[in-house]
Parts: sequence; structure tokens; C-alpha cells
Amino acid sequence: MPRIKKMLGKDQINKTFNPFRFRLVCLGVVSCLAFLLLRVGDLQLLDHPMLEREADQRSLRTVILPTNRGTLLDRNGDALALSVPSRDIIADPLKVLEANPDFYGAKWNYLASALDMRPEELAAEITANPKKRFLYLGRKVELGIAKDISQLHLAGISSVYDDSRFYPMGDAAAPLIGIVGADNSGLNGIERSFDKILQGEPGKEKYRQDRHGNIISMISYQPPSQPPNVQLSIDKFIQYTMYSKLREGVLLNKADSGAAVMVRVDTGEVLGMASYPSYNPNNYDDATPVQMRNVAINDSFEPGSTVKPLVVMEGLQRHLVRPDSVIDTTPYVVNGHLIRDVGHWPRLTMTGILQKSSDIGVSHIALAMPADVLVNTYRSFGLGRPTDLGLTGESTGYFPLHRQRWADIERATFAFGYGLRVTPLQMAREYATLGSFGIYRPLSITKVTRRWKAPGSRMTMWYAVSSI
Repeated sequence: MPRIKKMLGKDQINKTFNPFRFRLVCLGVVSCLAFLLLRVGDLQLLDHPMLEREADQRSLRTVILPTNRGTLLDRNGDALALSVPSRDIIADPLKVLEANPDFYGAKWNYLASALDMRPEELAAEITANPKKRFLYLGRKVELGIAKDISQLHLAGISSVYDDSRFYPMGDAAAPLIGIVGADNSGLNGIERSFDKILQGEPGKEKYRQDRHGNIISMISYQPPSQPPNVQLSIDKFIQYTMYSKLREGVLLNKADSGAAVMVRVDTGEVLGMASYPSYNPNNYDDATPVQMRNVAINDSFEPGSTVKPLVVMEGLQRHLVRPDSVIDTTPYVVNGHLIRDVGHWPRLTMTGILQKSSDIGVSHIALAMPADVLVNTYRSFGLGRPTDLGLTGESTGYFPLHRQRWADIERATFAFGYGLRVTPLQMAREYATLGSFGIYRPLSITKVTRRWKAPGSRMTMWYAVSSI
């Protein structure tokens, strides 16, 4: 009996086995495996670059490592512009709105107050782009205030390191030194002119992170290159004194603006360059373009009587007059125009002509020489030419260099400073050349480390300059 039951069991199994179904199942399994293999191959071969890019976007991070902007120093090593640590306050609007959509509470009121905003302004700033993941709420915030904000532990509010620029001299040197923008790039003045030097080279680090933001591998690291400090020729004490006196004079005379420049004659270094009106560079939100202008290089004017020493000097050099010569300075008519002085002096020596600022005296000397002689003299002393000081926005003024025809009255008035326009800096260069007895030296806004680094070139004979 057991043998029969066993045989019946096999027959029953054989009857339930379906070869077609078995083949169908095998085919299905093989098809699934084949599909999986094809899909794996597709991902590895065809879609690999796309998947790699997506993986990099999720896990690969590149961070720019900023440098502190270089310091501007005066000739004695005192800071005129320096970087101080600060932080930028950042919001993630999506996280903020998820955690606290109504901005209610003392913490939010404190945040708004710390950022010098009203609570409703803060709310409007964040809700303007609710899906945005990055928003500046405050730039260059003081470290103490930034620390207080971080201790609020507000979801979606964080801070990153930045540095802000501080100008110890304030408005006394603002148009000259200039300012930087929110990205620490120079906007005007020396800050802009020396921007590439002061910025240095930022560093960069590249790493891979997990989904929690933890660094799992460092791929590359390039340290930042700190920029050098720049030592200017400016003397802080001279600059402040010049500005104070200039401001006092402009206000006393109810003038629109004024400028003052001081140059060291033996080196060409600019020791001071003051301009008024001015502004507070540490808080320039309300500053106007007029206040930001450096009058010493941006504005030009007719030099007037300041060119008369050049006329007398050229007359001496050409032996048209001697230091002891006496000229008739009674009023006279040229081309129908009366030339006269503010006072009445019938006869004046060369010294008297300069002391009394006689238009009549210098016009007689100018009319005794060809027009192009005085043009070339003015030009050789730097009038109507850029100083190449390296400051942006410098005006060249106006100079009649290629003028062919000159009426006698034009030659006469040219001798007392009409018919051309110069900047205060060009005038300072003229008198620096006179002060060095006719030796023309390039001007420098940076400190000259060796006294005779720029020997210059002689523009006129020594005795002619020394006589005036």
C-alpha cells in the first residue's frame, strides 16, 4: 500500500505541472532581469553624465574664501582706510515662513529694531519672495549686534562673515580716499583707483557634503591671497588742517565749493588734497554727488593771476626784461579794450608787477613775444595736461594748444589767466615746479621711499625762476 500511495503522489504532481506556465514564468523572470540589466546599462552609460551632474548639485559645494581689503596708510603709517570684521544677516524666506508665518513675538521685533527697520518692513521684505532661499536682511552689521541676533535662534535667520570699511578721518579726506560698495569694490577716489591692488585674490575650497550638510570629503583648497597695504603720500595732520581751514574759508565767503592741494616740491609727493563740500564716508547713504566730488581734480577754472609768475619768468629767460626793469603800467587800449589794474601805479618793477598783480605789466611782456611762446610755457608747467596721478575722474581742463590765430587782446588776457581752464591739482604742480627752481617732477599720491627717486627735468633756466 505505501508503494501505491507514493506512486499516486507522483502521478498527481505530474498532472498539476504545466510546462507552458513554467516557461511563461521563466520568461517573465528573464525579461525582468534583462530589463533591469538594460536599465542599469542605460543609467551607467547613457544617463551617467546627467546623474553625475545631479549628484554634484546635491552634494558638491564650492565656497569662495574672501580676503580682507588692504589698508590705506598715510606717510607716517597711520590708517586712512581699514577693514573691520562684520557680518551679513541672511534670511531663508521659505524656512522663516514655515516656522513663523505671522512674524509675531518679541524676537522678531528685536530683529527689526537691530536692523534699523520697522516690523512691518521686515515682514514685507521676507514675504516678497516666499519661495526664495537666500535674502540679505542687513549688510556689514557690527559683530555685537550680529551676535545678539544669532542668540535669538530664529528659524531661517543666519549670518555670514563680511568686513566693512572704516575711515578714521571722516569727511576730512572723504572725496580723496573714496568709499567701497557692499561688495567691497571701490566706488570712487583712491579706493577705486587702487581697487585691484587692495582687493587681493580670494581663495576657494571645493568639498562634498552629505544630506545633513556635513563635509564628507575635501576635493580642493586654494587659500586666499591677502592684499598688501598701500602707503600714501598724504600726511594725516596736514590733511586735517587743510580741510578745516578750507571749510572755514568756503563758509565764510559763501562759496559753492573749494579745494586745497599741498605738494612737496623736492619729491612731487601730494601731502594733502582737501575738498569741500564733503560727506561722512562711514555713513554715506545721504551723500550727494556734489559732496562726493573731488574738487581738486574734477573741477576746472580760469587760473587768473596765478599764471603771472610764468609770464615774468619767460620774459626774464628771453631777455625781454631784467629783474630791475621798470615798465610803464598806466592803463592802455588793445583792440578797443581798456587794460587796467585795480589800483593806480604808473611804473612798476618786475617785483612790483607780481606784488601788485598788474594786468598791465604782464600784458606788455606777453605782447613782446609770439603767442605760441606763452602757450608752450604754460604747457611745459603742466597746465591743461592730466597729472597722471592715477586718480579716476581727473579733468584735463581746457587749453588752446593748437590755436593758430591770436588777437592782441587775446594774447594780453591770456597773460593774466583767461582763455584756459585748469584744475587745482594742475596749479599745485605749476607752483611745485616753480618752488623747485624750474625742475618739473611727476606728482605722486603714494609715498616716495627715496628722496630723489624722481629727479625730474628742467623746464626753464634757474636764474629766471630764482628772480621771481
